[in-house]
Amino acid sequence: MTTLSIGVDTGGTFTDLVLRDRSAGALAIHKLPTTPDDPARGILDGVAALVKQTGYDASAVELLVHGTTLATNAILQRRHAKTGMLATQGFRDVLEIGRQRRPAFYNLDVSKPEPPVTRDCIHEITGRLSETGTEVIPLDEDAVYAAVRALRETGVEAIAICFMHAYANPAHEEAARAIVRDLWPEVFVCTSTDVLREFREFERFASASVNASLLPVIDRYLEKFSAGLGEVGVRPAPLVMQSNGGSVSVATVRKAPINTFLSGPAGGVVATANLAVQAEHPNLIAFDMGGTSTDVSLIRDGQPTKRGVVEMAGFPVRVPTLDIHTIGAGGGSIAWVDPGGLLKVGPQSAGADPGPALYGRGGTEATVTDANVLLGRLSGAALIGGAMTVYPDKSRDAVTALGEQAQLDPVAAAAGIVEIVNVNMMGAVRVVTIERGEDPRDYALAAFGGAGPLHAAEVAREIGIGTVIVPARPGLLSAVGLLDADRRGDFSVTRLLTASGANLDAFKEGIGILTDRGAAWSREEDLAMPDLNAEYAVDLRYQGQAFELTLPFESDALNEAALTALVLEFHHRHKALNGYDMPDQPVEIVTMRLGLAVQPQSSEPLKIAAAENEVRDAIASWRNVWFPGTGFVDTPIYDRAKLGAGHSFDGPAIVEQTDSTTVVPPDAAVEVDALGNILIRLGTLA
Repeated sequence: MTTLSIGVDTGGTFTDLVLRDRSAGALAIHKLPTTPDDPARGILDGVAALVKQTGYDASAVELLVHGTTLATNAILQRRHAKTGMLATQGFRDVLEIGRQRRPAFYNLDVSKPEPPVTRDCIHEITGRLSETGTEVIPLDEDAVYAAVRALRETGVEAIAICFMHAYANPAHEEAARAIVRDLWPEVFVCTSTDVLREFREFERFASASVNASLLPVIDRYLEKFSAGLGEVGVRPAPLVMQSNGGSVSVATVRKAPINTFLSGPAGGVVATANLAVQAEHPNLIAFDMGGTSTDVSLIRDGQPTKRGVVEMAGFPVRVPTLDIHTIGAGGGSIAWVDPGGLLKVGPQSAGADPGPALYGRGGTEATVTDANVLLGRLSGAALIGGAMTVYPDKSRDAVTALGEQAQLDPVAAAAGIVEIVNVNMMGAVRVVTIERGEDPRDYALAAFGGAGPLHAAEVAREIGIGTVIVPARPGLLSAVGLLDADRRGDFSVTRLLTASGANLDAFKEGIGILTDRGAAWSREEDLAMPDLNAEYAVDLRYQGQAFELTLPFESDALNEAALTALVLEFHHRHKALNGYDMPDQPVEIVTMRLGLAVQPQSSEPLKIAAAENEVRDAIASWRNVWFPGTGFVDTPIYDRAKLGAGHSFDGPAIVEQTDSTTVVPPDAAVEVDALGNILIRLGTLA
């Protein structure tokens, strides 16, 4: 049984680490500022400090799981590698043309997103396959050699190979890759079918080119990180969290870094799903507010919702992912005044360096954190349990200067900043609930991240949610979730077939391709296939439709009768979701899918001691705190470490702990449950 494990979540402002000793049922934590110039350095320093403070030997650590935003930041900040592409003759401009959809229909001046591969680095190659995978024109290998030589001269570091209809037959792409490696062994290269063996050329080309552009960046980072762990004394190779909520080996991530776009937030969603089961609140909205962004996701009946595409820097990246909606609203979000004199907040962030003015590292612009300090909601004494010195006077100076621009006094400016960021985050909650047919009143809001509990109650009240749950370690919940994630791999293959008995063998052939890919993945991950839970699904649509519905099926019992039952279920599901069905219209099999997962070792939730003292004994101090509708109120400041199971009190109140601060508004009631979760029941403020 694995006893010692470490979860590491690198955010835009702080890096969070947790060490779990399963045999003792203990959890140790460490938090330190992220080092944007060298993310690996901050993590390694944190691992060394965490091991030292707990007294364990680093060599006793048997599992380390890492959540990272490196791939996301590299694409958004255009710090990816210079990349080339080999494309089918006549399809050089697929990335430029895209879907020709306007983000703002009546705006003629919208800037187009810049592709990860510029047009001058895309070379057309003669050779063509039909949509069934049959060769129409042979691959021109001489053209491939010439293109690779030309790309080498331009100084690209990576090459994406994207040919038409390769999803049906990857032979041409594999032949081209062999030539690339023969002529230029050290270059990073991937084929579109390595990344996404599905139809729709724009999405496949975009996903492959984004993946290729990240290969050198992620490879260098993981090489340094893995070597550094060895120097610290941690022996096992690290695992990396993926966007699908499962972790994989470093070797797998090096080949498919696009699977890590939502790596860090995914840990928080996994932890929230566990919280939904443990706290007996099956419907939760994960509300993760950190230093640079807020991530919101839906947990329905204890399971996180998922989707198959994420937009990154304006381009669709088709990867299996948890359904996480992200906005630029965090503690470090910068407040500013637009040319019309209106106050705005974000999406620009002060990040970890220089950070909010409060940090005293040179930041002079007012942020959400600075506004919370001025309003008394956040302590101006210290952060991270006193380990980080702060400068509240600098917060006041920054907010005052902003207020002068907007013709507001400092308190009104700070209150405006908080209100605006709350409205922005309320909009994010609406996206994952109301805009997807869900009533937010049927859910509780699970608040975590360093800043989530600061704002959650007000966001919940505005959108009509009656209960907020703040877990025991909100600022480190994403790191905890990394340790509870599955080992997981997802695979797909497109086969455009009419769903009839005549195509049953072709359907089974597609399943065989998936099974073989899954078996190869399990060998690379050093996992035994019998230990893996296999989930098969298929995308179906009416012939002529441009969208599909995904339905699960049993691969072992696939016969003509089972296929007929699957088609009937598609009709029923289509009517339930879209209000109509077309039973006389042929149904088409589009893409087959396989998910392989192995569950992590189960661990009992950590319970806290029942309350033995009076709740007033947990009050550490009092201070004036500003609340909407009441202004400044003399408010008790509770030390969360002194709150036990069964304690209850009414708002207004502030609850402080090492990793986060919770704001309890007036007309709210608080109860601490057996797991140490703070349950905030919200009333209606008159």
